[in-house]
Amino acid sequence: MVGLVVVSHSGKAADGIVEVAAEMGGDTPIEAAGGDSGGEIGTNVDRISDAFVAADDGDGVVVLVDLGSAVMNAEVAIEMHDGEAVIADCPVLEGAVNAAVAATDPKATVESVVEQAEAAADIDKT
Repeated sequence: MVGLVVVSHSGKAADGIVEVAAEMGGDTPIEAAGGDSGGEIGTNVDRISDAFVAADDGDGVVVLVDLGSAVMNAEVAIEMHDGEAVIADCPVLEGAVNAAVAATDPKATVESVVEQAEAAADIDKT
């Protein structure tokens, strides 16, 4: 099953996004990688890498990021990861929910989950 990793500058934000997405994601492995190594605001490559390992059962990982160094550190972690991992260009919460639902499909691929995550950019909230 395709796994998900939520990377945020805030550990609380990452945990909350995972909590919301997990409501829709069934057995989808979803990991939070929020905050720096000291639990403060920031991001950490090792924390992100550990989340990749936990979420990846061999079918790959879709990475949902908030901004700035989350993207940069996720890219470094992807280079270090032995499996497939791809950043979805999407709003992090809505993309995580879409990705979690898409990952429940037994035929889901990293590409199909990324496509659904990125479709979240078109959600109209008005």
